[in-house]
Amino acid sequence: MNDRPRLDGLVPERLAPKTRKIVLEDYTLPADIGFHDFEIGTAQRLSITVEVWLDEAAFAASDAVEDAWDYDVLRREIGALVSGRRYNLQETLARAIYDVVAARRGVTGLRVSTRKPDIYPDCGGVGVELASF
Repeated sequence: MNDRPRLDGLVPERLAPKTRKIVLEDYTLPADIGFHDFEIGTAQRLSITVEVWLDEAAFAASDAVEDAWDYDVLRREIGALVSGRRYNLQETLARAIYDVVAARRGVTGLRVSTRKPDIYPDCGGVGVELASF
């Protein structure tokens, strides 16, 4: 039993959340991606970040697992896209990820970025980003 007092109604309206976001950050996995001869057929590291803004109904209001957005599903869907075929362009893969996530329940905003961290020794990575804003 929870003996803590309920605090409902004590947060002033001006401090009520205006947005709700979940993040899958720097999900790094091997990908057959790139159009240069040395990239074709050779997996390289790819880092993917997905930020998903949700409406209030899709953002868990309780501590119940069934109310949560499942990060495992998000990882699996992205992993399946990456391993399911080879991509010439990060733009194509980013759009495929964007489309899958945007179609999910409760999404009000979305940002997908992909980055190849091992392309240039003097850069942290090269990549692309799609956002709904």
